[in-house]
Amino acid sequence: MKIKAIIMAAGQGTRMRSKLPKVLHPLLGQPLIQYSLKTATRVTGETPVVVIGHGGEAVRQALGEQADTVVQAEQLGTGHAVQQAAKLLQGNVDLVLVVAADMPLLTEQTLGRLVETQKSNQGPLTLLTLIADQPRGFGRIVRDAQQNVQAIVEEAQATPEQLAVKELNAGAYCFRSDWLWEVLLRIPLSPNGEYYLTDLVEIAVSEGFPVQAVCLEEPSEAIGINTQVHLAEATMLLQARINQDWMLAGVTMIDPATTYIEPTVILGEDTVIWPNTHLRGSTRIGVGCEIGPNTIIRNTTLGDRCRVFASVLESAEVEDGVDIGPFAHLRKGAHLAAGVHMGNFGEVKNSYLGPGTKMGHFSYIGDATIASDVNIGAGTITCNYDGKNKHPTIIEEGVFIGSDTMLVAPVKIGEGARTGAGSVVTKDIPPYTLAVGVPARAIRKLEK
Repeated sequence: MKIKAIIMAAGQGTRMRSKLPKVLHPLLGQPLIQYSLKTATRVTGETPVVVIGHGGEAVRQALGEQADTVVQAEQLGTGHAVQQAAKLLQGNVDLVLVVAADMPLLTEQTLGRLVETQKSNQGPLTLLTLIADQPRGFGRIVRDAQQNVQAIVEEAQATPEQLAVKELNAGAYCFRSDWLWEVLLRIPLSPNGEYYLTDLVEIAVSEGFPVQAVCLEEPSEAIGINTQVHLAEATMLLQARINQDWMLAGVTMIDPATTYIEPTVILGEDTVIWPNTHLRGSTRIGVGCEIGPNTIIRNTTLGDRCRVFASVLESAEVEDGVDIGPFAHLRKGAHLAAGVHMGNFGEVKNSYLGPGTKMGHFSYIGDATIASDVNIGAGTITCNYDGKNKHPTIIEEGVFIGSDTMLVAPVKIGEGARTGAGSVVTKDIPPYTLAVGVPARAIRKLEK
């Protein structure tokens, strides 16, 4: 049985008070629409069709090849939006799953139950409902004395008795495809000039078909994003879900309420996350690490048994047993080998620090290749930029760089060499040589 999903993403989202299309607002590092897109794809196993309208070109570019798109040029309601997908789906699929792009908390399990129920349904459609005291603008489910679903009444058209109903329409449906396309054309025009998809329930009942309803086990899944307040609410709930999953997988969180982990992050067991830690993007953290507090890590890989305290790591690679912080900054291209120590107020950019190298404090290393067991004294700076170009610094194994050394690139410090405090190195230093002064000059050879 072939199933395709239609994701409705054509609305203007005026209540967001933003120039950015609503479905592109970021939710834990990803555009809002990505959540419904990925969930629907996993449930159906097929590429979804996204109905776009307001900000359509920007939405299409954000989707790339993850979905097919159709345009709803006029905003004439949800029924009209689904009609736009007929040219792609009519005659090609058995079931059609319809979800909204602004409902990121719906899970694969929930939509899977919706689809499975429709597979065994004698009628043409199954809808998702919830029981809640706060209606949040959802339509009401009308049932008869035998508790059969009879209709969905939109809140604006509901009577006082209907407004008191606590069973709400969650806005997700699964239709039998051969029935859907014909009856879409029979939806009546509502008083506000729109064609409501919800009217299909009443049409099905009038034709003698049963309508099935799947009730949400967790009502918070039905939270839709219409305002910035809703976006913050969904962020909090989704973050709690992510944190709970990681804690069940063996990660310790000292304060989950102040731990922010995006869904693309991967953590190893026995890792401890301290408060106010932000783990973002494609970050990968190994086993037995200690991260935070007050740490931001983005698109970075950490090996096992690393410690990062009150620091910022961006697009970096960190091997096993590295100790970083506090107040350290790894920028793009930084690569710290096993056992490196990087202390407070240090910065590394586009550089490799070899195994066992120590960079204690107050130093900047840029465009450098540093071998193993090098000591980088406090205040050391690679002067890598001449105003036009970046130049490399090479430091070989076992070098000792004295405090406040300026390494004016391009420059190479040979194996086992040393610089005196305050040296300004403008020329290469041979292996096992002590260089001091401004500019630095070799004063004697050192024993190996």
